[in-house]
Amino acid sequence: MQDLTEPKGRQLALIKNTIAADCTDAEFDLFVEAAKSYRLDPFRKQIIPLVFSKNNAGKRRMSIVVTRDGLRIMAQRCGNYRPATKPAEYIIDDALKSPTNPLGILCARVTLWQRDDHSGDWYEVAGEAYWDEFAPVMDEWAYDEQAGTRKPTGRKTVENNWARMPRVMIAKCAEAQALRAGWPDQFSGVYVQEEMDKAVSDDLTASEVLEQQEEARRLARVSSADSIMIVWLPGMPLEPVAKGVLADRIIEWLDDDGRTAEQIENFEEMNAYSLREFWARAKNDALEVKKAIGARLNEVRRLAA
Repeated sequence: MQDLTEPKGRQLALIKNTIAADCTDAEFDLFVEAAKSYRLDPFRKQIIPLVFSKNNAGKRRMSIVVTRDGLRIMAQRCGNYRPATKPAEYIIDDALKSPTNPLGILCARVTLWQRDDHSGDWYEVAGEAYWDEFAPVMDEWAYDEQAGTRKPTGRKTVENNWARMPRVMIAKCAEAQALRAGWPDQFSGVYVQEEMDKAVSDDLTASEVLEQQEEARRLARVSSADSIMIVWLPGMPLEPVAKGVLADRIIEWLDDDGRTAEQIENFEEMNAYSLREFWARAKNDALEVKKAIGARLNEVRRLAA
């Protein structure tokens, strides 16, 4: 913003009627104060307010998110930051390709540079973002000629930007992860819009998103060095499964003749953090599981069609 230390009435009115049109007066006041604090310009889309559950008074929350441009401006002010010197890296598996993952991206990795204050040497700071954790999956809708209106098709897809430019979207999340890892004082609690897209598609509030992240961290601490926590179906308790037999257990579960597409989708969503941990600790086995999930899901959908 041109001068948020002394905001003018005309500037504020323009922001209120455009960028912050969904905000209540109290939310708008908070947003303006955040823009001042971060020294970011709403007119240049460096910072934006994101309203969750705007039509549900009981769940309504406003979260302030910073765009990638805003993050980079904040990073430059740190004095010990250098941007990535190479393109983002992607792990892609053709077996993962689906309407909810057009390119079959498993994860993206972005590497930034930070200077050591004592030695003056530069070292790498990496951030990773996994597709399943950030991609906003939603119901696919199509026009029903008989009903004369749009209806859900029963299939799943991803939000338009994630479908059109999946590499860009997941790389933004990875870059934000790297900034929080290397510069926690400046970026702790600061999120880019792409990281919150999944929350919007799932109709979660900002606090619910944070609670999910905290739950994942707690489960990671509970999990022992030789086991990974798994929940098989909604309502079932968490079960520690030995790392060495986890792939066999999951494939056996998938092969159940009564398994539905919804159950498989729920399994993958509920165990997103555990499957990522499995990838980190047993990459080859985790890749076999990922392929098995994709293949079984396609088979079940084909049989149900």
